[in-house]
Amino acid sequence: MDEVPPLPALSLYGIQHVLAFYAGAVLVPVILGSSLGLSRQELVYLINADLVTAGIATVIQAWGFWRIGARLPLVQGATFTAVPPMIALGQGAGGGTAGLLVVYGAVIAGGVAAFLFAPFAGRLTRYFPPIVTGTLLTVIGIVLIPVALQDVGGGSALLGGPHYGDAENLAYAGGTLLFILLVVRFGGPFLRSVAVLLGLVAGTTVAWLRGDADLGPVGQADWLGVSTPFHYGLPHFAVFPVLAMVVVMLITMVETTGDVYAMGEITGREVDGETVSRALRADGVATVLGGVFNSFPYVAFAENIGLVRISRVTSRFVVVAAGFLMILLGLVPKAGAVVASVPHPVLGGAAVVMFGMVATVGIQILAKVDLREERNALILAVSLGAAMLPNAVAPFFERMPTEVRAVLGSGITLGTLSAVLLNLFFHLFENRRKRRDIDWEALASPETGQGPRPAAAH
Repeated sequence: MDEVPPLPALSLYGIQHVLAFYAGAVLVPVILGSSLGLSRQELVYLINADLVTAGIATVIQAWGFWRIGARLPLVQGATFTAVPPMIALGQGAGGGTAGLLVVYGAVIAGGVAAFLFAPFAGRLTRYFPPIVTGTLLTVIGIVLIPVALQDVGGGSALLGGPHYGDAENLAYAGGTLLFILLVVRFGGPFLRSVAVLLGLVAGTTVAWLRGDADLGPVGQADWLGVSTPFHYGLPHFAVFPVLAMVVVMLITMVETTGDVYAMGEITGREVDGETVSRALRADGVATVLGGVFNSFPYVAFAENIGLVRISRVTSRFVVVAAGFLMILLGLVPKAGAVVASVPHPVLGGAAVVMFGMVATVGIQILAKVDLREERNALILAVSLGAAMLPNAVAPFFERMPTEVRAVLGSGITLGTLSAVLLNLFFHLFENRRKRRDIDWEALASPETGQGPRPAAAH
């Protein structure tokens, strides 16, 4: 994990992480900006700001300094868990840039709360046994797979149109997926480690030769674009949005905890409470930076956890290199436009593998759990059902207050809350009861044959 690969390999592995990360990085600002009615120019600015901040956050998390950063190969990205809350808060404030200012105020406050709570959260790791972390990662993978499948059909822009899900889009996605599988099956160790990158390049090349990859925006993009602090004005701190975002950050802290344990499982590195605390402090710092530099809350990105699992390249300095590349892409919009030219179906074909791998890591952790034990099985079953609720029944929370929708409108949030609370219900109180129940017969003296001593003497 602490090995620094040669520069060519370092760069190539870093590019693969950036490409795996990019689709999700673009999706968060696009969804939020479109929901708040921002212009195309403002959307581009949000994307660049997100890339720069994510790059800084990734370097902080993977490299680490002082007691901040887990020093694990974790790529930091804007969390999908915060998207529904940010949309609800921004629309409640009137949308547009006025809505963004309320969102950024809540994001900064949430980041500060996450940083301050990190030491306490690190001490709570005993409340995150394999049944919780395994369920959490399985939920993340299952909830994100539909996002990948939406790209397989052509992306959210085509949703509901005549060309969504047509044979050509499915062919691009299936071809990319098949190419990745063939490289993993027949390629050598190095080729297998960059299988996702090669699949994205091959799929984009075929699409460009057929005229389905638009490189026009590359020529139109600027060479230099700098994200300035408080670009839209000073953030607005409102009580209810701040409280809602603090709750969301507490939930994402559970998500980060699961990601840290997953990376420990993949890399063979022991994870303790201090490692979790450092990771959560990095989340808090990155989220505060997100609010200052016109961006979003940040957590470890699930796509790249799956990529580490596939490639088996566990050097954290590869992820540091990816962070610097993200900063470069954010400062050079033309370079970002090249990456953005990857067609949605090609991204979807690769993302199916990566999101599926995230769920697989969760299943690997669950393999350590005795699922024949009814309570463990119920924790997993109910959490999976709760996670599917917002996606399967979209209007379920529409009649609830904005603050409630902001917290419960995410499948990852509901699944996480269910796993944590059910584990406390079934196991925490049981453990306390066991500590109170003393087996007096076992305390009898075998030498004297005397019975157990009274409680006061004990």
